Amino acid sequence: MRDQRDLTHQASRFTLSTTYPCPLAKRAPRGYNFTCMMNEAPTLLTPHAHQLWQSLSAELASVFDAHGVCAVVASEVAAFCGVTAVTGISDPFKKYFDVWVCQPDGAIEQIRWDNAKASFYPLIDEGQPTLADKFSRPPAELVHSALWQLPREQILALPLPAPGEYQPLTPPGILCLIDPPPDCPLTLENLPPLGVFITSILDRAFLRHTVHRQDVEFAVVSDISFALTSTLSLQNIYKQLMGSVKRTLNVGSVSVGLIDQPTGDIIFVDMLLGDLFKDLPPLRLKKGQGIAGWVAENRQPVVINDVYADNRFYARFDRQSGFHTDSMICIPLQVEERVIGILQAINKVGGEFIDNDLRLLQAIGGPLAAAIENAGLHAEVLAEKRRIETIFASMSEGMLTVNADGFITHANDALLSLLRQEADNVLGQPAHKMIRFSAGALPDFTQQVLTEGDDEYPQLATNLYQSDGQLVPVLVSGAPIYHDNGTVSEIIFVFSDLRQIREVERMRDDFFHGIIHELRTPLATILMYARLLREGKAQQKEKADRFLGVIERESDRLQKMVRQMLELAKMEAREFQRGAEPIRLNPLFEEILPPLADRATEKGLTFRQKIQPDLPPVLGSQDSYHLIIKNLVENAIKFTLSGTVRVDAWNENGSVLLKVQDEGIGIPEQAMPNLFGRFFRAQTAVERGIAGTGLGLYMVKETVENYNGTITVNSKEGKGTTFTVRLPITEE
Repeated sequence: MRDQRDLTHQASRFTLSTTYPCPLAKRAPRGYNFTCMMNEAPTLLTPHAHQLWQSLSAELASVFDAHGVCAVVASEVAAFCGVTAVTGISDPFKKYFDVWVCQPDGAIEQIRWDNAKASFYPLIDEGQPTLADKFSRPPAELVHSALWQLPREQILALPLPAPGEYQPLTPPGILCLIDPPPDCPLTLENLPPLGVFITSILDRAFLRHTVHRQDVEFAVVSDISFALTSTLSLQNIYKQLMGSVKRTLNVGSVSVGLIDQPTGDIIFVDMLLGDLFKDLPPLRLKKGQGIAGWVAENRQPVVINDVYADNRFYARFDRQSGFHTDSMICIPLQVEERVIGILQAINKVGGEFIDNDLRLLQAIGGPLAAAIENAGLHAEVLAEKRRIETIFASMSEGMLTVNADGFITHANDALLSLLRQEADNVLGQPAHKMIRFSAGALPDFTQQVLTEGDDEYPQLATNLYQSDGQLVPVLVSGAPIYHDNGTVSEIIFVFSDLRQIREVERMRDDFFHGIIHELRTPLATILMYARLLREGKAQQKEKADRFLGVIERESDRLQKMVRQMLELAKMEAREFQRGAEPIRLNPLFEEILPPLADRATEKGLTFRQKIQPDLPPVLGSQDSYHLIIKNLVENAIKFTLSGTVRVDAWNENGSVLLKVQDEGIGIPEQAMPNLFGRFFRAQTAVERGIAGTGLGLYMVKETVENYNGTITVNSKEGKGTTFTVRLPITEE
């Protein structure tokens, strides 16, 4: 150390010789007029005190830590004066002192004393160097302090920071010489310039520390801002917030409350609250309630180091959870002029919140508010996009969007099925090449869509070419989608498949033709035989009975048709579901099957039946199940020209199963999708002249499903058909 001092002294000989007013002179007390040269100490009253000044200058030149400064000062002063030296400096919150006790031989001890143990403040409050005598009635707080146990007789104390013309950064501190000898080079008279020097070095250290802390905080805020604004997931935003903000502010907890727009209430984010709140219902504050409500309503931040002393604090959440809130910073989260919520930093660790904590939290609050707003908007856009995509994909009509350049941008599954194309073959292709009509062209229709007024939606009925060259009847409509500036961004086209409508029209026509035929034949027969009877053409009783029998049979046929139409009307009104009760099917089979078996035998068919006795009851009505059994068996007999008709009924796995099997003409494969449609009749039945209205199977299916049953069909054209009905069992 001595060699270093010599080198420093030698170096000072080669410094510039120009004399400048020493900046420390401004801070020296009156009576201390001195100047200094670069790298030289001010002129002290004690000539050889230059050595201490140069030693401190050399040692402290590269020390930028306040604790290091205090250790060096204690060491150099102890060595220079040959006494025990004590330096102490307070923490920023003035709760304790970090203390260095250095012996003349260089031994140094660093300890931490609380205010009561240190008792520096009576000496600091003097505001000037003090020589305190241990036995001359010192202040009461000094008597029992750790400091007062060190001297035998006296303490020479220098308060830090030294008084000056500006507010120093240095917190309260002190330099003490324990039992200074009478010839001590440091005295009450020459200590003030040393205090000015030490204060300047400490200010430099604290300024360096402040700059470094601000650099770190700026980097942390920058990282947090980048992390917050680089994600659109609220979960990720809150994860970033929990760790980074807690570490940066050194707090126990961070919470975010978002304003519920309809009510104005503040709802706190669950994932930020911690384990104590996980079993509680969502935390919610009414508008203006609590500190958070006040901050949101008044748009002003608050720093509160004792929340229970603030009458705005809402303590119920602490009581419910067991969490204890001591201190808090709360700031509003604003997007432009709109408050979307609040951000809280809770319970400062190891001290109190200061203004710098508030500035730091506000620096984080701006990006956080923007990130939450962007994430919310992104979620809304995604939800709207999914909603539109779901509607687009689930519509039974074909949907197509074409951009302003005429290329296909979207096509739903219904349109791809209509075209018999894969999505990869359609998307990005020119629309006029993929969409071809038998009459008209897509570009012409597009121009019509663009030129029509906003209230007009043009339509085009035409045939659409499929990929295999087949034609499908469609009804095309279109509407433009505009940019904000009024230009067209896309055109959406809707393709309605008219095949089902055409089929319904065909069935309707067949039905009316069938009804006309069914009505005309019996009516003509009845009319003819009635005229014969009136004209006396049936003189013999046998012939008259035969004529009357024909009239009766044809009347029954008409009555059956009328009854079937009435049953259809009842079914449409859901009257079959009313008054449902447990029904035993065995009596119905005994009533219905014998006449039908006789009819099958008369037609030359083999009729077989196997009905399990004592079938369990099913829910419904007598009329409903009479309709089901009779229609299925009658159809089997009607459509079987030769062969066997078989009826089976049994109990299986909680259901009653009814199977009606025939060896009739069968059902064409292309007719299967419409088999249970109203008024539908297979083309084979029409061509063979088999009478019917197309209502029987429709009513059977509707009735079965009304009572939570199912009906399935298995058929092969020319080989026969099997209908299987499953009905759930009910309690008596």
